[in-house]
Amino acid sequence: MAFGPRIREIGEDEVKQRVLEALAAVSMDGRGNEDPFGLTKGERQRVAVASVLTVRPEVLILDEPTTGLDYAEQRSMMDLVQRLNEAGATIIVVTHTMWVVAQYAHRAVVVRDGKVSLSGTVREVFAQEQELRDAFLRPPHIVSLGNSLGFPILSVEEMLRVTEGG
Repeated sequence: MAFGPRIREIGEDEVKQRVLEALAAVSMDGRGNEDPFGLTKGERQRVAVASVLTVRPEVLILDEPTTGLDYAEQRSMMDLVQRLNEAGATIIVVTHTMWVVAQYAHRAVVVRDGKVSLSGTVREVFAQEQELRDAFLRPPHIVSLGNSLGFPILSVEEMLRVTEGG
């Protein structure tokens, strides 16, 4: 995690502070000296994110951040990404995992054959199911159900609010 700041010739005290902050950001406080090969896949991915955070980028691009993780680890990773975004970081996530897009993204861009085929809010993009299917993507089942009922919803929680009138 210290590599990025060190090659930018940041002082050692500042490097240590950034590493501690990055570990805290990924909920791995006090684990900076552990062997990465002894960590779970999810923990290794969090360390990878932490190593990028130490250089304090304005934009963070994550390519398939949930790959190889179980559901709980996927949620944990995306909750971390959400916290980073809420703290002011611009985050771009490249993923084929559509529930992640439905639950966490503000906007979506679908790239097909190297060209943008859809772009807009997640709700707008998921409303265009045939275009998604043409791009070999399928929105989550709850989104399809909502679309078929005329309710543009992204989650079970939204469906409950719509059907309860609140």
